[in-house]
Amino acid sequence: MSNNSFPHEFFGDLLAANAEYQKNFKYSELTGSAAKGLAIVTCMDSRINPLSVIGMKSGDVKILRNAGARVTEDVLRTLVLATYLLNVNRILVMPHTDCKMAENDEADFHKLIDEQYGVNTSSLEFRTTRDQRGALASDLNRIRSYPLLREGVAVAGGIYDVKTGAIEPFEG
Repeated sequence: MSNNSFPHEFFGDLLAANAEYQKNFKYSELTGSAAKGLAIVTCMDSRINPLSVIGMKSGDVKILRNAGARVTEDVLRTLVLATYLLNVNRILVMPHTDCKMAENDEADFHKLIDEQYGVNTSSLEFRTTRDQRGALASDLNRIRSYPLLREGVAVAGGIYDVKTGAIEPFEG
């Protein structure tokens, strides 16, 4: 397989599904702005459907996902753009229960990947935490105190329960 060719044997099912999706495509009128003025920072965990969780639909919300729902430099960069250019005036940081990033230490992941795959990942920071609430408080503070975000943006946090679908508001 050439690096320049599309690997149909791995992604053919996605292209077939997309062909079906196109037949009833209904989002061509949406703009790039967040119609409901909201950005959500959440985890990449596939058990989370951010729009459904909060009763929104396509076009309503900007969704930023990463391992552990952590506020990284890239998240801050994206939030700056979203608050100035994409109609975002409120931000919800929403980690979740039963998250691998909150059940392991940084060293655990590095060791696991090295032992199982022979890859040294020590140059990466995975941003794991065993104190999910403490990390959420820190991440909320990081957003609230970031000097480049548009003034007046509301910031809140909540922990999503993957077993019940509930968001527990976080006071922090």
